[in-house]
This record gives sequence, C-alpha cells and structure tokens, in this order.
Amino acid sequence: MEKVVIVMGSEKDLEFCERIAEHLKVLKLDYEFHVASAHKTPKKVLKILKKYEKERVVYITVAGRSNALSAFVDANTTKPVIACPPYSEKFGGADIYSSLRVPSGIGSLVTIEPEGAAVAAAKIFAVDNEEYAQLVADYQLGKKERIEKADESVRKLKL
Repeated sequence: MEKVVIVMGSEKDLEFCERIAEHLKVLKLDYEFHVASAHKTPKKVLKILKKYEKERVVYITVAGRSNALSAFVDANTTKPVIACPPYSEKFGGADIYSSLRVPSGIGSLVTIEPEGAAVAAAKIFAVDNEEYAQLVADYQLGKKERIEKADESVRKLKL
C-alpha cells in the first residue's frame, strides 16, 4: 500500500505538516508523521528510513533554517523525497537556498507549498497506478473548473 511519510525537523513544524495532510486526504493518500532532526537525531532519521525501506513510500520532509533533513533523507534512501520547507520571514526567505543548493547526487524535489507537496506525491504514485492517476486528473480538473467559474463570474462584473 502506498504511503506518504512526513518527517518534520521539530514539533514546531506540525501546523505546516497538517496543511500537507489536508491535501493528502483529498487525494486519498495515507500518511504518517514523524519528528526527527538530521542535526540532532540523525540515527533516528535513519531508523525511520529503515522502517519503510520495503514499503512503497514517498517522503515529504519539512524543516526550516538549514534544512539538512531533506538532503540527509534523500542521501539515505532510494525512495522519492519531496522537500517542503516552511517559508520564514525571519531570514527574508533566504533559508530556501539550503533546500535548493544540495550536495551532488541528491535528487529531492522542492516545493514550498503544502498542496504542491501532496500533489507531487500523488503524481509519483500515479506513474504506475491508474487509481492515483485518475485521482490526480480529477483534482486537476476541479482546479480548472474553479478557474472557469471565476472567469465567468468576473466577466459579468461591470465597474
């Protein structure tokens, strides 16, 4: 069974992770939360990866500041990793660079939107699963229909 494993760097990231989970529910993807830090508890991160090594999982990593978590997870698994660092005004958004500039051989995807992380996970599973492919197609169609309705609505406005 497919599963998304959301690993957050600290419990402070829980609210952001819950936003990811809301979108995963819409896409009918099972998920689990874990808290582990690449800096403070690297052995725990490795233990989490070992737990899922024989399962069909996609990891979504959520860590701010230096975000070593995403690259560390990616370097230690063959499973897909989606880095979804929460935006921080504290550093003027510059902390995103730690998710973008990673060592060679690291192939984690990066998105800063919880919805984007959930959709990316669903698309990964959709590659060889028609049920998920249809869920993604329906999700995208719903987005398109909302845009069309909004267009109709604003075209009726006379200012």
